[in-house]
Amino acid sequence: MAAVRRLLPRWAVSLRPVSTAAFPQRVKVVEVGPRDGLQNEKSVVPTPVKIRLIDMLSETGLPVIEATSFVSPRWVPQMADHAEVMQGINKLPGVSYPVLTPNLKGFQAAVAAGAKEVSIFGAASELFTKKNINCSIEESLERFSEVMNAARAASIPVRG
Repeated sequence: MAAVRRLLPRWAVSLRPVSTAAFPQRVKVVEVGPRDGLQNEKSVVPTPVKIRLIDMLSETGLPVIEATSFVSPRWVPQMADHAEVMQGINKLPGVSYPVLTPNLKGFQAAVAAGAKEVSIFGAASELFTKKNINCSIEESLERFSEVMNAARAASIPVRG
């Protein structure tokens, strides 16, 4: 054991086992690549490629795949095909496909496109919130409240 310790970096020698009692019994993994990853691409990924990506991710056994974002195409042109993506993917049993809906208009469009679950996203920084969803934190909370009320009325789960 002493020989092994000499090979380890100094910081690793002081590591101690952690009790797993502090860990949650269950962890929910949400794949956001088709939404978060593709919306940050400089060029627009073709709709059939997005659909194929989501279908391939579905086949891996992931339980949750955030498929797209119902935002203004003026601000996020990479997500302009959100309805086509939602209608084009092969939705497998046991996999949920939530979509990001930052406001009531996005929520309504998502439901019209067949979304069965939505996500909302807030931030603690005024600057980030302004750049990300073009409003203040207070305004974003008002928007989220509208989405939550509409989702509750439609029995649609919300993550966020």
